[in-house]
Amino acid sequence: MRNFLVLLVAIISLTACDSKHVFDEYKTIPNTWNRDAIIDFNFKAPDTIAAYDLFINVRNNNSYEFSNLFLIVKITSPNNNKVIDTLEYEMTTPRGEWLGTGFSEIKENKLWYKEQFHFKEEGEYNVNITHAIRKNGATKGVSELKGITEVGFRIEKNTNEKKAL
Repeated sequence: MRNFLVLLVAIISLTACDSKHVFDEYKTIPNTWNRDAIIDFNFKAPDTIAAYDLFINVRNNNSYEFSNLFLIVKITSPNNNKVIDTLEYEMTTPRGEWLGTGFSEIKENKLWYKEQFHFKEEGEYNVNITHAIRKNGATKGVSELKGITEVGFRIEKNTNEKKAL
C-alpha cells in the first residue's frame, strides 16, 4: 500500500508541473523527412477568449547536418481560413554546439510559433508542418532531411495576458 501511495504522489506531481499544457502531440519521422511529407496535427480550439502560446517541438540527433531549420507552417481554422508562415530556427550555437535539452544524442527544441494567439473560431483546427531546408547556394531544397526524429505541436495557456479590471 505504501508503494502505491508513493507512486500515486509521484504521478500527480509530474502531471501538476505542466499546468499550462493544453495540447501536446508528437509525430515520429521514421528515417528521413521527405520535403513533400506533411506533418499534420488536428485539435479542437480550447476557447475563443483566452490567449495561448503555440510551439513547434523538434527532436534531432547528431545526423542533422545544418545549424538552422526552416519550416513552413500552415494553420487552418474551422471555416477554412489559412495562415501560412515560413519560419527559421537556430539549432546550434555559433560554435556548432547543439541547442535544446537532453543528455543523450537526442536534443529537444521547444520553438516559439505564435505568442498570445487567440482562436477566433470554435471547432477543429489543423496545423501542417513541412521543412524547407536547402543547402547554401542551391536553388532546389533538400529532398531527404536526416536527423530530425520527431516533430511536435504544443499549445499552452498564456499566463502573461493582462486581465481586465
